[in-house]
Amino acid sequence: MVYELTPHHVVDKMQVAFVSTNQPKMGRKNMKVTKESPTGRNLEFQKKGGGKKITRAQFVKDIKAGKHPEYYSRKINGLETPVSMPDESEGNNLG
Repeated sequence: MVYELTPHHVVDKMQVAFVSTNQPKMGRKNMKVTKESPTGRNLEFQKKGGGKKITRAQFVKDIKAGKHPEYYSRKINGLETPVSMPDESEGNNLG
């Protein structure tokens, strides 16, 4: 069984493989994950260096409003989810 974790990584059991995307590459990510569900879904976010914590739904809304150009949202398991734009680091994503 294959699970898609990010726009550029696919996990098959214990093996991780890099998969390219057509998403534009962007600069530094300015958000970090502050709360995860037991299954690993990112639930809460905060601007690096401090600031107000926001929910996944609010972050998606802000992304769609153009407030975070280094992120986009996509449906993962039927739920709109914030995803960082690919950069030079293959293992980099929200976290």
